[in-house]
Amino acid sequence: MERGGTAALACTFRSSSSPSPVSHCSPLLRPRRRPPAAAGAPHFLPPAGRRFSYCSQNRFLDTSKGLKRHPLTTFSPFGRPSVSLNDADLVKDKMLIDCGEEQDCVLDGIVALGKFDALHIGHRELAMHASKSGNPFLLSFVGMAEVLGWEYRPPIVAHCDRKRVLLSWAPYCRNVVPLEYQVEFAKVRYLTPRQFVERLSTDLRIKGVVAGENYRFGYKASGDAAELVKLCEEFGLSAFIVRSVMDTAKGSYNGATPAVNSSDKGQVSSSRVRKALSVGDIEYVSKLLGRKHRLVLTVTECPVKERKNIIVPKSCMVNMPPADGFYENCELFNGGYLGLCRVAINAETIDIEMKDESSLSPDNFQEVKQLGIEFG
Repeated sequence: MERGGTAALACTFRSSSSPSPVSHCSPLLRPRRRPPAAAGAPHFLPPAGRRFSYCSQNRFLDTSKGLKRHPLTTFSPFGRPSVSLNDADLVKDKMLIDCGEEQDCVLDGIVALGKFDALHIGHRELAMHASKSGNPFLLSFVGMAEVLGWEYRPPIVAHCDRKRVLLSWAPYCRNVVPLEYQVEFAKVRYLTPRQFVERLSTDLRIKGVVAGENYRFGYKASGDAAELVKLCEEFGLSAFIVRSVMDTAKGSYNGATPAVNSSDKGQVSSSRVRKALSVGDIEYVSKLLGRKHRLVLTVTECPVKERKNIIVPKSCMVNMPPADGFYENCELFNGGYLGLCRVAINAETIDIEMKDESSLSPDNFQEVKQLGIEFG
């Protein structure tokens, strides 16, 4: 990993620890820009006949000519105020965030549809099915909480950490790394199901879609999976509806497994991940995610070092932590492996105690920008 990469810890939940001394830094519980891909990261082969590169501005070579283009404007994916749109704006405005004016990032691809908050094993299953029929992409919708007035919740996966997670999915996706593009919810919320599918076909020029059996789309979620299939057939797109990945981790020890909302039918969901994190059931979280949960901390000016300990205020967290408590058998990474540690989380701070005091040498923390705690 490059300088500035996240650190990671693997842990077991025990009991709450006493509060640690508090240090101060500016609040950082907000989405951040993704860092560049790590040096030496593995490269995966694209499907034959397609040009592919793994970077923030990936796109396939557009060989089509004479297609009608609309002048398009740019906007931010991370909660900045959006401009109110009339019907003409909805038609002309670009659909994808960070894709450029030609909107050819997902050209001829198979797009998995959803919110993809947790990037859990159910989401991975969608990407896997997409890869069976073409170049896999995730098309996620952002800004729903702001538009619909929902209470803010920190993301389960830090924005800067999502590419790392998707990189780990390549073995499940025929050695192709799925790329993610975002749609600002405010831009499409008033589209009917038909208008939405039409834009996928005419604006993004995709080859097909993959969605879960409970997927809803269109204004006021008026379209379901059956309508998605019907409309895709009408517009010449393939459509693959994937059965929900059911939660088979019945042995959860602390009550995280019961239904968490009215739409819960026993399937793996981001809501279940949040519930398990909120009660500190790290083993269950790992089963739902198919990987260890990583908590990212921005620590440029924050960490307090005391012998074998790093103390970071909770205000430096970028994504959702597990419940307050004591977590053992951890590993810490920061641009590389630093060593074994254990972690205590309380109401104000995160206290990382290294097994080897030499792991906290100044050389290991020069120009550090992020640490990450990987639980599980």
